[in-house]
Amino acid sequence: MAKAQGKRRVEAEKAAPAGLHPVRGGRAVVEGPLALDRLIHERLRLGILSALAVNESLSFNDLKKLMQTTDGNLSVHARKLEEAEYIKCSKSFEGRVPKTEYAITAVGRRALERYLDHMEALIRATRER
Repeated sequence: MAKAQGKRRVEAEKAAPAGLHPVRGGRAVVEGPLALDRLIHERLRLGILSALAVNESLSFNDLKKLMQTTDGNLSVHARKLEEAEYIKCSKSFEGRVPKTEYAITAVGRRALERYLDHMEALIRATRER
């Protein structure tokens, strides 16, 4: 089964129009119109990065309210961004109450800027047609 999937992927890559390149593992193999950062492209993760880009830091509860999501959903998506080093997480206590704060990293800011530039280029290209 793995061989069949690999074969289909190779065939799809060969069939892609000139200038279009595949994305694997959340990262673009080559820059091109299809080379979106899949890690950021997901709605909730884009929202988290965007909110952190315009705020010095946000607490878990602030992000949860802004994103209108559940604890579990926010936790899973924030962890993916943290594993990619797009955001950093700091945990502390205020009295006996745990507090989790998130902030965007320099790597995350650059990735978001690349993503936004890419989306703007796609929009321009679409409007020019």
